[in-house]
Amino acid sequence: MGRKKEGTVIERPWSSGRTYALRFLAYGKRVYLTLGTEHDGWTHTKAEEELDNILADVRRGIWVPPERNAPAPVVADAEDADGEVPTAELTFYGFSKKRLARRKLEVSKRMWEYEEWALRVHLWPYFGPRPLSQFEAEAVDEYRLFKLEEGAERRAAIDRRRPLRDENRRVLRPLAPTSINKTIDVLGSYLSVAVDYGKATTNAAHGRRRRLKVDAKRPVHLDAVGQIMALLDAAADLDASAYWRATDRHALIATLVLAGPRAEELGYLLWRDVDLVNRRLYVGRSKTDAGLREIPMLPLLHRILSAHKARHPQAGPDDYVFPTDKGTRRDKDNVRNRMLAPALAPADELLLARGEVPLPKGLTPHKLRHTFASILVACGEDPTSVMSQLGHTDPRFTLKVYAHMMRRSPEERARLKAFVYDDYEPQPAEPLALPVSADRELVAA
Repeated sequence: MGRKKEGTVIERPWSSGRTYALRFLAYGKRVYLTLGTEHDGWTHTKAEEELDNILADVRRGIWVPPERNAPAPVVADAEDADGEVPTAELTFYGFSKKRLARRKLEVSKRMWEYEEWALRVHLWPYFGPRPLSQFEAEAVDEYRLFKLEEGAERRAAIDRRRPLRDENRRVLRPLAPTSINKTIDVLGSYLSVAVDYGKATTNAAHGRRRRLKVDAKRPVHLDAVGQIMALLDAAADLDASAYWRATDRHALIATLVLAGPRAEELGYLLWRDVDLVNRRLYVGRSKTDAGLREIPMLPLLHRILSAHKARHPQAGPDDYVFPTDKGTRRDKDNVRNRMLAPALAPADELLLARGEVPLPKGLTPHKLRHTFASILVACGEDPTSVMSQLGHTDPRFTLKVYAHMMRRSPEERARLKAFVYDDYEPQPAEPLALPVSADRELVAA
């Protein structure tokens, strides 16, 4: 049986004549390539021939996207009996694809998906056809510069309100310097294995000089009682609003603030992990071994989760504590974008109405873990206990939280401690108006 063709010819009639383009798969990414018009001499037959030639080059690892500035690599045309390019001229795509398949058995699903994204979206389109024997530091620096230029182009297109889009019509956004560095980290990890296996002589992505300098971010601290109350009150108001389908936002955000799970861990939380009798919360799915932990339940969280379970229609041992409206697991993006984000603006409105300082910018589910750490410090927990409840092994973060909280007045720390131990009732606000932001979802499931 012949090899399945992984591409097609796109033919479109226009008033000025027919145009021809190709859509095909190259190095794990779908590519759309415009050929030209019939006035340029293109026909369907000629386009089919060009597609066959390109697919043959892709299989040998020598095809280079036309928009790339990197020089086309010189690789062997012949393949060995196993269908693999000879070792001396093995391409990065050929090596990393095989390595990625093995990694699926070695690392967590989340880590594998991250590496697959970095390779497919960023590294294969640029480095895919390059032989491992031709990797040098300059090539990595050129990739870094290319990503910065690509980001500037995407940002300018967004500013012009004519954003660039991928084949699925999703807006192409610029890659942040931190994310660019992370893709280089993935490149370096694969090149390191290639060196160990004798497929490459050096790891061209090694060293800090290959990375972009990233400015330290302003720390985001949410440890004022008024801000925490406003966030929870806003979440309760959204739960009661007819415009939002979700009704467990208050309990979900309270769990982020008062137990500090990662957003991914929160999505996996089952009711069998919530021990309301002994006031314990168990994290059984985490990205690290230290993340598998037991968290004593603070009194306020115990009361909120007890009420949440009592009104939840499906609260069996193996049901999710915070499912979507379809009963499926919430992923970290859903927690951030659909549950937490819609509550931020209403919380700011409550704070302004109460004469208090608005929430800090950049508040995410991960920053609410910092809030939980601050609460533990205010409650008198020692550093070892804080590290254990957060699922950390590195004490540096805990010490930073301690240093920050010790700069707070004793009265502020006392109010924070009293808040989680005393009764708290959501304070209803005025009925919420329809969201005015064009990009805000009305249905936050």
